[in-house]
Amino acid sequence: MAQLTCSDLTLGYEGQKILSHLSFSVNKGDYLCILGENGSGKTTLMKTILGLRKPMSGTISVGDGLSRTEIGYLPQQTSIQRDFPASVREIVISGFQSRLGFRPFYNKTEKKMAEQNMELMGISHLKKRCYRELSGGQQQRVLLARALCATQKMLLLDEPVAGLDPKVTEEMYELIARLNRERGITVMMISHDIEAAMQYATHILHIGKEIFFGTRTKYLQYVAEKRKEGKHGII
Repeated sequence: MAQLTCSDLTLGYEGQKILSHLSFSVNKGDYLCILGENGSGKTTLMKTILGLRKPMSGTISVGDGLSRTEIGYLPQQTSIQRDFPASVREIVISGFQSRLGFRPFYNKTEKKMAEQNMELMGISHLKKRCYRELSGGQQQRVLLARALCATQKMLLLDEPVAGLDPKVTEEMYELIARLNRERGITVMMISHDIEAAMQYATHILHIGKEIFFGTRTKYLQYVAEKRKEGKHGII
């Protein structure tokens, strides 16, 4: 049974369609890369899956023990967010906010998990530091630790390596791959990095004038066929 199923989605905003007839499913442990040109609807799709936007038509359903509140999200950062004046620990543990309900404080289990996630991301030594004092790579590790506090099942990542230097980019990709491979966390990642998608992803969703969804191997075949047809702009 799929963890997430999108059926015949039409997405857009202010009455303007940007993506139509999109259908795909994601199973537990998949690593899905979402590719496409700027403006093709990648971030809109992610926000719709999270319930931050409503689809114009179509349905999104979850299964295999996943609830909509158990999806961790690492969005693209704005300059204002990068300058947020809170400690690393405060930001990481805030990933549990959706579970608090009427409780005013985090419990012992949540505090322990926050510590474990900081250790997993290699940022325990930074926990008392102010977030805005950190490098871009350190900030992304903080946000990934925060997303892990929200879920141990599925992560949605919107260009998590944007603006990072090559060494830090490779470290982030390896961290994400380990979470997928060793912890079985399903990953859905928006990316412009075709090379990394081909290295790490199990499945590809390419959205644009044409829509492709399938395994990485099938995507390579699809691209080769399109190039034979003279459609070099597919990637």
